[in-house]
Amino acid sequence: MSDQRVVAGSLFPEGAPRRVLRSETVLVLALSLGASGVSALISFVGSLTKPGGLKDQAATLNGSYAPGRPWLDLAWQLFGIASALVPVALVAHLLLREGAGLRAIGFDRSKPWPDLRRGALIAAGIGSAGLAFYLVARAAGFNLTVVPESLPGVWWKYPVLILSAVQNSVLEEVIVVGYLLRRLGQLGWTPMAALVASSVLRGSYHLYQGIGGFLGNVVMGVVFVWLYRRWGRVGPLVVAHALLDIVAFVGYGLLAGKVDWLPTA
Repeated sequence: MSDQRVVAGSLFPEGAPRRVLRSETVLVLALSLGASGVSALISFVGSLTKPGGLKDQAATLNGSYAPGRPWLDLAWQLFGIASALVPVALVAHLLLREGAGLRAIGFDRSKPWPDLRRGALIAAGIGSAGLAFYLVARAAGFNLTVVPESLPGVWWKYPVLILSAVQNSVLEEVIVVGYLLRRLGQLGWTPMAALVASSVLRGSYHLYQGIGGFLGNVVMGVVFVWLYRRWGRVGPLVVAHALLDIVAFVGYGLLAGKVDWLPTA
């Protein structure tokens, strides 16, 4: 064991921890939201080069995988939600291996009521502003028409939409805020550089929605990083994000085609 040393509760080859952490971070992002950012960029380029304006095109968030076959569709929906959370399980494993675990980023059950209360307040503050920004950006031609859901009207529609919202929130906040900021700090990044990286990454994988989706999520990323550093917990951010997506997904399902102010594809 003379050629190894213990770093944060783990064994690394002498002189390698920084390289190992850098490679680990790149791999985690490549398996999750970093790959989503590249995919969103390709999708955005495709939308820009397609005839017609952005607002005349649609970005569907939750669609059917097997139209006309509800049980098969349900199986695909649940598989997609579960498989999307695998990177979170990987992050939990990596943090546990270094002797920390998800508690180190504030994703645990130690403060359920403060997390719920803070999350609800964040969602209330961001929700109305985010909707207004989307409507303005779309009207100005900077955004596609976002279709939060186009699932068939079957019994599992709204439960799946809620599960999808929770999956989005856990995946994004655990990786883009808690994990990424921790690793970038360990790699010697300044707080400002880490904030920019986290916020731009959040915006990048929403670029498929258009410029408005990118900018709106960059701003949201800045706010979420600031709140995370203030509270030291991603719990409230997960709650806030889940509530925002639940309202968006379920609200669209209930209101689409029934109110004039809500754009539909």
